Amino acid sequence: MGQLSGRIALVTGASRGIGRAVALRYAAEGAQIVAVARSVGGLEELDDEIQALGAPPALLVPVDLADLDRIDPLGPQLFQRFGRLDILVANAALLGTLGPIGHHDPKLWDEVFRVNVHANWRLIRTLDPLLRRADAGRAIFVTSGAATRANAYWGAYCASKAALDQMIRVWALELERTNVRANLLSPGATRTTMRANAFPGEDPMTLKPPEDLCDLFVELALASCLRNGETVVATR
Repeated sequence: MGQLSGRIALVTGASRGIGRAVALRYAAEGAQIVAVARSVGGLEELDDEIQALGAPPALLVPVDLADLDRIDPLGPQLFQRFGRLDILVANAALLGTLGPIGHHDPKLWDEVFRVNVHANWRLIRTLDPLLRRADAGRAIFVTSGAATRANAYWGAYCASKAALDQMIRVWALELERTNVRANLLSPGATRTTMRANAFPGEDPMTLKPPEDLCDLFVELALASCLRNGETVVATR
């Protein structure tokens, strides 16, 4: 019996990087995975790996989170299928382009905010009722040091992550008298595609792999974890 046996966990950005690592670890810990990502092929590869662990097949949800209206049906669909949601891992994010803040393309600026902020609000809106139906609903949102540390040329990403952090802190306050807890996890320098795009000259082998974060993701997903509205920073 794993630490998450019998629990239902939805993971966004599940086809690669941190999301993929968390989905595989949660499956190994006994969770039923609901995997959300843009890539159908990536989701199918993830499901093959999950089943190779001896875990139940994942529920695959191929959705581009920038298409906000496609997020709203998730809650009703999961309610019909499972009746509740135990764990939400909101990992998907968009870096956008790096450059002077006044030079950002307006369409790409809007897309960064759609994925990093508005999509997560839509997830809260549609999944909050399901998390409240769980014995111990747990929500984990992946943030960044860029939310509190201003980086020149990172305008859209820094601003969107700062907005995400404040939104989750507000929601956590609203959850204090419920059985749901919501926290932020800042992974630090991790070997991901987004990191490679942001720092193209960096040797990825000097960075920790996404799998090194999974213990923290499990800790924050446990019913025994009572943290709420906190930003947990990976120290490795």
